[in-house]
Amino acid sequence: MTDYYQKMNSWVPVDPDSGYTIHNLPFGIFSTPELSPRVGVALGDYIIDMRMLARLEFLEALCIDTTVFNRDSLNDYIDCGRDVWKKTRQILISLLRETDHDSPLKDHFEQVFVPRRRAMMHPPIKCQDYTDFYSSLEHATNVGKMFRPDNPLMPNWRHMPVGYHGRSSSLVTSGHEIIRPQGQIMPKDAEKPVFSASKALDFELEMAFIVGKKTEMGEQVPVDQTEDYIFGMVLFNDWSARDIQKWEYQPLGPFLGKSFASSMSPWVITMDALEPFRCEGPEQEPEVLPYLKQQKQATHFDINLSVEIRPGRYADLEVVSKSNAKFLYWSIDQQLAHQTVNGCNINIGDMMASGTISGPTHDSCGSLLELTKGGSSPILFKDGQTRTYLQDDDVVILRGHCEKNGIKVSFGHVRGYIGPAREPSK
Repeated sequence: MTDYYQKMNSWVPVDPDSGYTIHNLPFGIFSTPELSPRVGVALGDYIIDMRMLARLEFLEALCIDTTVFNRDSLNDYIDCGRDVWKKTRQILISLLRETDHDSPLKDHFEQVFVPRRRAMMHPPIKCQDYTDFYSSLEHATNVGKMFRPDNPLMPNWRHMPVGYHGRSSSLVTSGHEIIRPQGQIMPKDAEKPVFSASKALDFELEMAFIVGKKTEMGEQVPVDQTEDYIFGMVLFNDWSARDIQKWEYQPLGPFLGKSFASSMSPWVITMDALEPFRCEGPEQEPEVLPYLKQQKQATHFDINLSVEIRPGRYADLEVVSKSNAKFLYWSIDQQLAHQTVNGCNINIGDMMASGTISGPTHDSCGSLLELTKGGSSPILFKDGQTRTYLQDDDVVILRGHCEKNGIKVSFGHVRGYIGPAREPSK
């Protein structure tokens, strides 16, 4: 039995409800007042300093240049390949697992283990390109009904994972302030657009995967051979200015209504950690073309997702949505296969996001556009406030975790604070 499914405990004290157990071991980039940015692995209330672990010669079996752990992004480590990712996990588990024999790591606890409360997290990767897909049938249907009640899905939707190319320059990690965007808006019943700060700022509950192996131009990634090409996953919030988006999106799709900011969680959950939570996805009808047809059954992941909003500076956080990644119509393998089928090359650290993940019930909608039915049905909070779209000083937090047979793996959270629009440059 592999460590995917076998329940394990660590000799390091870990609250099992934290989700940062020995079954998880997510990768990120951290620093402290004393330590420069470097690679770390989360375990309970601690971060394992991988640079120090290598310096103490615990990672010699990897047979790599261990200075990859000194970097301020995961890209160089990811470039080492899947065999090294798996071997690293095996070494960490052997050092951290509770056994009848003391781990040699115990003698170096203070050198290697950094309290998470003292650490600052940084973007985990350097991303050159970012794609956002539109992979939720429920989300596409909900949105389509607002504009085309009798025919919500476009003719191509069930045949391929629709997506657009986003701006990697505006990818940020959890905690970054989101400045209210400005642009052209067409007011209702107006004859010409106006320049304005967005009045319809929205969140989008998404997941994203990180590319782990580059390809050359002309090369394709087969749908059932994606394991080497996907390093791990993060939570993702594709912030959207619905009023800017509505005026600009035809004929070429999302632009300024999306490119101002997208937020990711700081810890990357590896695909090995997610293996126990594989599940079947929705049945795809009609049958997809051969390059998208998967042979394996468990193509999706059972990841519980939620959205919390704090409506204003002095309010409490309240859950407004609960969804699950298993609802996605298109799998991450299909997304990657479709991205590369035309010969588009990909690079290590590229991100591909799922698009909004909505479920079959209203409370599982993954955006305010859906939850408020296009702004016509405001959300009521406990303190009496209402929201159709986000206001300045609001906070949005996305959370995610997997749980099965006593094993819990957490994605942590991605948090965004809404700041006011800035004065236009003169």
